[in-house]
This record gives sequence, C-alpha cells and structure tokens, in this order.
Amino acid sequence: MFPQDYNENPFIVIWELTQACELKCLHCRAEAQYRRHPMELNFEEGKKLIDDIHSMNNPMLVFTGGDPLMREDVFDIAKYAIDKGVRVSMTPSATPNVTKLAMEKAKEVGLSRWAFSLDGPNADIHDHFRGTSGSFELTMNAIRYLHELELPIQINTVISRYNYDHLDEMAKLVEDLECVLWSVFFLVPTGRGQEKDMITPVEHEKVFQWLYDLSKRVSFDIKTTAAQHYRRVVIQNKMWEKDSGINGHQIKYKDAIIKGDTGRIDGLGRAPKGVNDGNGFVFISHIGDVYPSGLLPIKAGNIRETPLPEIYRESEIFQSLRNPDLYKGKCGVCEFKHVCGGSRSRAYAITGDYLESEPYCVYIPKVLRKKKSQ
Repeated sequence: MFPQDYNENPFIVIWELTQACELKCLHCRAEAQYRRHPMELNFEEGKKLIDDIHSMNNPMLVFTGGDPLMREDVFDIAKYAIDKGVRVSMTPSATPNVTKLAMEKAKEVGLSRWAFSLDGPNADIHDHFRGTSGSFELTMNAIRYLHELELPIQINTVISRYNYDHLDEMAKLVEDLECVLWSVFFLVPTGRGQEKDMITPVEHEKVFQWLYDLSKRVSFDIKTTAAQHYRRVVIQNKMWEKDSGINGHQIKYKDAIIKGDTGRIDGLGRAPKGVNDGNGFVFISHIGDVYPSGLLPIKAGNIRETPLPEIYRESEIFQSLRNPDLYKGKCGVCEFKHVCGGSRSRAYAITGDYLESEPYCVYIPKVLRKKKSQ
C-alpha cells in the first residue's frame, strides 16, 4: 500500500514549464502568452526541483503550460526526471509543435502518458473553446500517430456551457479514440475563465450522476478535477447499491467518510484517496512560485528561495487547506468533508476565501437538514 500522508508529501506535482502557447483558450488559467518569460526556471533549476520532487516519496509529475513543447529542453528535463525513476506525463497544446518527431521523442525518453485536450466532439465546438481554428484536426491527427507509437493517451475535457449539451457525443469520441483515461475538468473562473462560462450547480450534480453511470459501461477510466463533490456522488451511489443488494461488495460508508481511502494506486496513476488544492496536490509556476494548485492563485513561496518540501509541509496556506475542520459554511459541517471538501479553488474564485463552502454544490449536509426539520 502506498503511504498516503498528504501532510508530508503530495501525490501529484504539476510543473508549469512555460506560459508560452500559440493557442488562445477561453478558459486559460495561465492567460498564456505567445512568448516565453525570461525568468523561467532554467534547466539546472529544473533538475534541482526534480530532485526535491523525487525526495517527497516520488509523486507523479505532470508537465503543463502554456505549452511545454515551447521549451526546447522539455525532453532533456523529462529524461532527467525519468532516469531518476519519476513518473512523468505531459499535457502539450495541439499546435504545429506536436510533430511526429516530438511524439517519437516522448516515446524514446519514456513518458508514461500523453494528454491532449478535447473540449468538443467536433471542430466547431472545440476550436471555438480553444480560440484557434484547426486545433481539433491537429489533435485528432496526433492521437492517431500516438496510437501507432503505442503511447497511452489521456483526454482532458473542460465542462462548460459550450459543451454541456454534447457530453454523450464526447464520451463516444473518447471511447472511439481508445483512450485509457478521460480526465474531466469543471471550470473554475480564474485566468481567462469566466463565471458566465460555467454550468450551474444543478447541472454539476447532473453531470456527476451521468459520469458515475457512464463509468460502469465504458472501456476507459474517468477522473475528475475541481469536482471534489463528485466523490460524494460516487459514495452515495455505492451506498445505495449496497443497500439494494447491487454490487454488495462495494464501499463501506464509515470507511469512505473517515478515511476516503479506496485502495491501491491503479495502473493509470490515480490517487487511492481524493486530493484537493494543497492536499496531495502542488503546483509550481514557470518562474518557481508555489501554489496549492494552478486554479488557486495564492502564492505560498518560491523554490528559488525555499525548497519545495519545506513550502509544501510548513506553509500556513498549505497546512490550513489540509485541515477540513477549518472549512466554513456547509462544507464545515458536512459529513463528507474528509473525502470531498469541495473545490477550494472555486470557493476562492467565487467568495474570495479558500476556506469557504464549495459554491457550486447542491448537497445539504445531514446536520443542516435536521435543523430544518426541527
């Protein structure tokens, strides 16, 4: 069993290699620019960062951006990490940088997975969301070649009002493309992302139930981001199935609520228990700033001044995010707070307080329902 003490070590580290990117995505957290920043972490600083990451019980490392392929040394950095035994995946943008040579190099250095974004089942929806015509076609062509290379493919999709009515088509496309994992992101209004682009709280709940039902009949696996309350929906469904005699071996309520631990890491590298901003999750910006996540823009330090392990373990921001007893409002009294906790980044984006309740959750905790009935 993988030791899961998120107070000591993260499960996943996201490193924004650069903010440079040729796309103009509507929701871009990074508000990506066309040119690289002159203060980006250089190769030597990157190696020191990777050494520190490896020392933290060797979490998974994801290269993101911007577009990681805008850095000429991206595969040198990847090779250094992989040679140390770090599991590395990458999320490049679908631009002309995604050449056959780049994909072959990824395979050669040993990247564990390549993740592409698809935000619509067709070019009209996807290209509109990505702000660049031709992005859909580039993505599809790249996926076909990755299959030839036998490199596992992950699809990332941001759920928004632009694709909410096309999710069945999206799921069919992901299956047709023979992807191993569908990583479904729920929009947080930060960077270029706007609250008006988000689906409603009720629509969130509908998508969660749809995802749970979908997960039982498709060939690929499903992971969610910025949707901590999806865990509550999964637990509720499994409890109902157990009570109804369906899949009776499933999760126990007490274990789920207290521990939030569903077992071992699977072959896709998903955490055996839920992560949240700063709790099993850490983000390093292109200039070395450290944040609880890329969607929660509260700086906790900089690796040029303080080692990553010290920031992650000792920062007051990170420590407070790992203490569900500090949550406010209905999240603070919710019986699911240890396995859910709500999106701390969305709470911050909407209310200005990262300890406030998840504003896009419709669930009423038991204790509040009891008060209403009295």
